[in-house]
Amino acid sequence: MTIIRADYVLRMDEKFEILPDGAVAFDTHIRAVGSANVLRDTYPDAEFIDTPPNSVLMPGLVNVHLHLEFSANKTTLRYGDFVTWLRSVIAHRETLASQCKEICMKKKLDEVIRSGTTTIGAVSSFGFDLKPCVHTPAKVVYFNELLGSNPAMVDALYANFLARLEESKRFADRRFTPAISIHSPYSTHPILAKKGLEIAKNEEMVVSTHFLESPAEREWLEKGSGPFADFFEDFAPGSKPVNTPEGFLSLFEGVPTLFTHATQATPQQLARMEEMGYVTHCPVSNRLLGNGRLAVESVEKLTLGTDGLSSNISLNLWDEMRAALWMHTDMELNTLAKKLLIAATREGSKSLGKTGGELTVFKDADMIVVRLPDRVETPEEVPLQLLLHTHKAETVFIDGEEVYQA
Repeated sequence: MTIIRADYVLRMDEKFEILPDGAVAFDTHIRAVGSANVLRDTYPDAEFIDTPPNSVLMPGLVNVHLHLEFSANKTTLRYGDFVTWLRSVIAHRETLASQCKEICMKKKLDEVIRSGTTTIGAVSSFGFDLKPCVHTPAKVVYFNELLGSNPAMVDALYANFLARLEESKRFADRRFTPAISIHSPYSTHPILAKKGLEIAKNEEMVVSTHFLESPAEREWLEKGSGPFADFFEDFAPGSKPVNTPEGFLSLFEGVPTLFTHATQATPQQLARMEEMGYVTHCPVSNRLLGNGRLAVESVEKLTLGTDGLSSNISLNLWDEMRAALWMHTDMELNTLAKKLLIAATREGSKSLGKTGGELTVFKDADMIVVRLPDRVETPEEVPLQLLLHTHKAETVFIDGEEVYQA
């Protein structure tokens, strides 16, 4: 048993309780939360850790939507418009893939852990990131992606997907969970989607999908026109939309799903997504690709992701939350800070089917220590000040094991 004390314990529970001079007793799981003096009296033989001044103890962050396979990108890809960006990805994907292989991706995952993220949803298109994701100390839900809109290629694409899925299942354990991603309604034929979702339903896997990410996507799905019409004419002449927004949504009934981006979703569609799962916000990616703003004020079951370095400059969730602070000017600042922290901890963990994300008895001991630059006057100031000033963790615990110390 170990007890760790901090100036503030940010529990991220349903009450959003913040304990001054608080402590957590833990082994692989949280065993008690309360006053440091009380816990020391209760567990006199426990190892005691006292954190530096102005420290905050909180659950580890959960990045539910992260792509690693194009992590070599810095200035190669074009931004400002989704289809322009997509064309540049296709033009440079082989080069980018060859420039960031397993060692490179391991380094990116190490950076993710140092930032304070203890659980990730890794979306894998090709399987190149499998070994780094298997061997990282972080908990990984590994989303094997299924895509392809050409009906003539369905069998071959499905066979490739199954091979990747089966390979990932070989490594399933407490920290590594195979899962499924249905890429998007513009890129995945409903026959393929149904096949993948049937597996997810039968094997109780969580699912991730990109949905209504851009104005171009909505125009294509609803009208068969716009920038995507030109795009498909270049790469697959004669193509027609293979899904409608409502038809695509209906495929996910009965399967716990993370719907990512959704900047172009109607209020009714957002509500339906929340009935089936969670909505994942990637604010930096949305801005760089010209996709618009997710109405986070209307979403209760909100999670956060960084997307990949093909459409971001950082895989650090603190950077992502700061970007969201500047983007969502319609929400009161302190209220928004709390909402973003909840999305990046408790809601993220629940969406992935994990049992972390909050400092509550019996939850996983996935915790981080972060430090504020100075003392805050009241506990209520802690959430916003964390988002303004935090860039990395001082200490990271996963299942009670210290995996990083600054």
